[in-house]
Amino acid sequence: MSNIITIGHAKFWKEYNKSVFFQFSDDDAFHNLDLNTAKKYIDVMVKLCDGKPMPFIIDLRGFRGTFSTEAASFIAKSPILEKLRISQAFIVNSIGTKLLIASYKRLYDPITPYHVFSDLGLAEQYCLETKNEFHGSC
Repeated sequence: MSNIITIGHAKFWKEYNKSVFFQFSDDDAFHNLDLNTAKKYIDVMVKLCDGKPMPFIIDLRGFRGTFSTEAASFIAKSPILEKLRISQAFIVNSIGTKLLIASYKRLYDPITPYHVFSDLGLAEQYCLETKNEFHGSC
């Protein structure tokens, strides 16, 4: 794990130049992602990618909250992230969060490949496979 960056209840890092990780702290707080926070998140992801397209692993286990329409659209349609985001692996442990992700992807970002997992190891494997496909080696 390198370059850990914390913004509010969120933690970001890059692991072995393979994937960018995003995780909410598990403090039982209700999180509301607004546009200003979304802009900060994008800045951090851009910094961690260092200009190289990477898969993103978003750990939402224990997540409780919502996101504003503006924030969701801003993250999904960011031209900078569109160039850097190879795929997204979401890790969840509740049906509510899984439904939130399905709605988000359908409404805001139907282009970026994604999968929902309950296991970190499977999410990492998915990201490795999508990164290999992106770079043309299997």
